[in-house]
Amino acid sequence: MKQIIALLFAGFIGGTLSFFLLRGELDSKVVTMNESPRAVLVSNDGVNDGVVTQPFNFVTAAEKVTPAVVHIEATQSAMLASQERKNKRRNRPSSPFGQLFDMEEFFGPQFFGPKNGTGSGVIISEDGYIVTNDHVVGYADKIMVSLSDKRQFQAIKIGTDPSTDLALLKIEATGLASVNFADSDEVKVGEWVAAVGNPFSYLKSTVTAGIVSAKGRDIDIIKGEKAIEEFIQTDAAINPGNSGGALVNIDGGLIGINTAIATPTGVYAGYSFAIPANLVKTIVAEIKEGGDIQRARLGVQGDSVDKDWITERKLTVDAGFFVAKLEPGGAAQMAGVLPGDVIIRANGQSIENYDDLATVMEFAKVGDTVELVVQRKKQTKDIKVRLRKGI
Repeated sequence: MKQIIALLFAGFIGGTLSFFLLRGELDSKVVTMNESPRAVLVSNDGVNDGVVTQPFNFVTAAEKVTPAVVHIEATQSAMLASQERKNKRRNRPSSPFGQLFDMEEFFGPQFFGPKNGTGSGVIISEDGYIVTNDHVVGYADKIMVSLSDKRQFQAIKIGTDPSTDLALLKIEATGLASVNFADSDEVKVGEWVAAVGNPFSYLKSTVTAGIVSAKGRDIDIIKGEKAIEEFIQTDAAINPGNSGGALVNIDGGLIGINTAIATPTGVYAGYSFAIPANLVKTIVAEIKEGGDIQRARLGVQGDSVDKDWITERKLTVDAGFFVAKLEPGGAAQMAGVLPGDVIIRANGQSIENYDDLATVMEFAKVGDTVELVVQRKKQTKDIKVRLRKGI
C-alpha cells in the first residue's frame, strides 16, 4: 500500500512539473510568433546590411526639370498659309477635271486658313536651345515660348526633321535652366519615369509618372517613306499639349521627348510614346550643323541575295543587296549603278542583306555622299553616290 501511495505521489509531482515546463515552452512560442516586426535603422548612406535602399519619389527630378520645360504657341501667318496652298496645288497630280474638285477653290481660303497650336518644349542648353516636335512648330513662322517663370520670348526655328518629328528652336536668353541628356539605350522596361509638360495648354508645368512598358516601338504615326520610329512606350499620362515635353528618369535626366498617345478618344487612354534621347541628341546635332533636314533616297529597288537569286542570275557573291531596278533620275542611277549590280559594302559597312543597307541609309541626308562597293558580274567597282532629294 505504501509503495502504491509513493508511486502515485511521484507521478503527481512529475506530471505537475511537466505541465508547468510545457506551458512555459508554449507561452514562449506564442510570444515569439506574435511579436511585432522589428524596426530597422537605415544609415544615411542608404546601405543596410549590404542592401542598398533608395527613397523613391520624383521631387528632385521635378524641381530640376520643370523650369526647363516651356510652353509653346505656334502660329502660321496668312502669307505662309497661302504659299503652302500654292505649293500643294503645284505639286498635285494634274486632273482632267481641273479645279472642279479643288476643295480650297470651292470653299475659299477661309476654310483652309493659317494653322495655330500649342505644345511643350525642353531647354537643352543654358543659352536658349529648345527641342520640341516638328508637328508642334513645323508649319509656323511665329513661335512664342513661355518659361515657367512667366517670361516670354519669340523663338527662331533653327531647323526641323519631319522624318523623326523633331524640331530645334532658339531664344535669345542666357543662364537658363536646362536638362541633361541621359543614355536612353540604358533605359529598362519596368523603370520608373516622369513626364513633364503642358497638357491641354492651360495645365502648365504638369508632372505625371509611370513606367517604361516597351522600347523600340514603331507605331506608324510619322508619315513618309523615311520615317524613323523607335519610341519609348510608357504609361505616364500625357495629353494634347504635352507634345515636345520631357520624359525623364528618377534623377531628372532626359530620356525622351513626349510625342504621341495611343487613344480611341483623342485623350490619354493608357499608353504614351517618346522619342529616345539618343536619337534626339543625334538629330539636334545635325540640325545645328545644317538646318532643316531632308532625308534622301538611294534610288534602288531590289532585295537581299539568296540561294535562288544566286542560281538564277549566276551571281559570284553569296550575300549583299541585289539591284533589280533603279529609280529614273535617282541618285544611284546618276552615279552609275546598274541593274544587276550587287551592293556588298556601303560607307565601309558590310552589306549582307536589305536591312544592312537600310541601316546605313537611315540618317542619310540630301547632299551626303554614300560610298558603295558593288559586284558587277566578276568585277568589283567603287561608286560614290551623291544623294539627292527623294523623287
